[in-house]
Amino acid sequence: MTKTKLSTAAITLALCAAVGGAATQGIAADKAAASEKCFGVALKGKNDCAAGKGTSCAGTSRTDHQGNAWKLVPDGTCVATASPKSPTGFGQLAEFKEVKAK
Repeated sequence: MTKTKLSTAAITLALCAAVGGAATQGIAADKAAASEKCFGVALKGKNDCAAGKGTSCAGTSRTDHQGNAWKLVPDGTCVATASPKSPTGFGQLAEFKEVKAK
């Protein structure tokens, strides 16, 4: 009898974990869909990905506002976000060559 209860509990736990994981993936997908990649706004080590040559991915940017490192920001806000190393002074939708910070 104990074996049956344990098995039922294990199955219930596994199902809850699977449903919870699927819900979390759905939330992440919704966030990504309502976001855009913004280059030049991430702080050192805080980028979401694409940190350029010599780095691997998320969390590997070597400087603040690195022109080839991006961070997800809410849709439509990138080009209004400050980026002192960007040629325009704001985030960019594509990687850029950094200018001397003002």
